[in-house]
Amino acid sequence: MTEWKLPYAENIGHYWKTGISSPDTWIDKAKRLITEMGGQIEAEAFGASDGQAAFMFVFAIQGQRYKVVWPVLPTQYSTSKDIDARRQAATLLYHDIKAKVMTASVLGARVAFFSYLQLPDGRTAAEVATPELSTHFPLLLRTGASQ
Repeated sequence: MTEWKLPYAENIGHYWKTGISSPDTWIDKAKRLITEMGGQIEAEAFGASDGQAAFMFVFAIQGQRYKVVWPVLPTQYSTSKDIDARRQAATLLYHDIKAKVMTASVLGARVAFFSYLQLPDGRTAAEVATPELSTHFPLLLRTGASQ
């Protein structure tokens, strides 16, 4: 998992203790948005290690693979297994996917989901440095993947 300097869940406020739906409910809603636009979910996972946790899924749209890894924010007053933090992360992930699906309806999936674009080595476009991305970008153009 990528090393992030994450804020505390309580400090960002969005969706902190605002509902009771399970994290799985929000993840299922996010996956449904992708499938409704013609995408296919290829893999999904939730993992935790060394006090960090994240939701992940891999999906394909029009032959192009994307991978999203969404962190569960640490909490100030409890453990990383806090259900409120997992619920918050799943809800934030859903709303991020929802916004990207709406963008895709206008600009295309590749533009909307570019930060989640999975490169041949398994990393995403967001995980590589700008100079590295410029070396991978011509390879992506040769794959024939379109929006």
